[in-house]
Amino acid sequence: MKYSELKELIDEGENIQCEFKRKFSTPEKIAREMIAFANTKGGFILFGVDDDKSIVGVESEKSETELIKNAANNYCEPPIDYKINYIEIRGKEIVVTEVPESDKKPHRLQDYEPSFDINKAIVIIRVNDKSIQASKEMIRIMRSGARETNLKKYFIGVNEKNVFTFLESNENISVKKLSKLMNISERTASRTLVKLVRAKLLAIHTKDNGEEFFTPI
Repeated sequence: MKYSELKELIDEGENIQCEFKRKFSTPEKIAREMIAFANTKGGFILFGVDDDKSIVGVESEKSETELIKNAANNYCEPPIDYKINYIEIRGKEIVVTEVPESDKKPHRLQDYEPSFDINKAIVIIRVNDKSIQASKEMIRIMRSGARETNLKKYFIGVNEKNVFTFLESNENISVKKLSKLMNISERTASRTLVKLVRAKLLAIHTKDNGEEFFTPI
């Protein structure tokens, strides 16, 4: 990364692909940020930059690098790929950690479970300038995407027809709305909407507070 590219990142502020860290906190907290970027569109963590964009620098490049390596390899499952750049601004060193979007989604916080358990796994995604825990719907969509199992043939039943009827006069629908509308369990409503996303008939959206809704494509 060039000096000009780093300066541009800082000027733009925190967003869906950039997070500022005044200093390294705990490996788990850094792992959460790395997981969020890997599970979303990729991004950069800038160590030595405060939330207000002020440049504070890091005390030790070597120390920061070892801590980042520890977070990526030991606190993320599966481990996360990353690149590190060191760039000096105003005489202060900034550690730039670049996390690409992963093709091994979903990454989760290390839980030492022998296999992925959707009821226990802590999966983080990036929404605007925040890293939040993903819903089961989002996790299922990520897992199907990783396995390249988008639905090519999908039977449209009563539940699905009611989704599209509802959307004719409403901007979006959620799991809770569908559950109430059809008097079905939220589990069934969730699976219905996830299948429609996998069939590329709906798109899923996540708010800053973690709430999700679905819209027609």
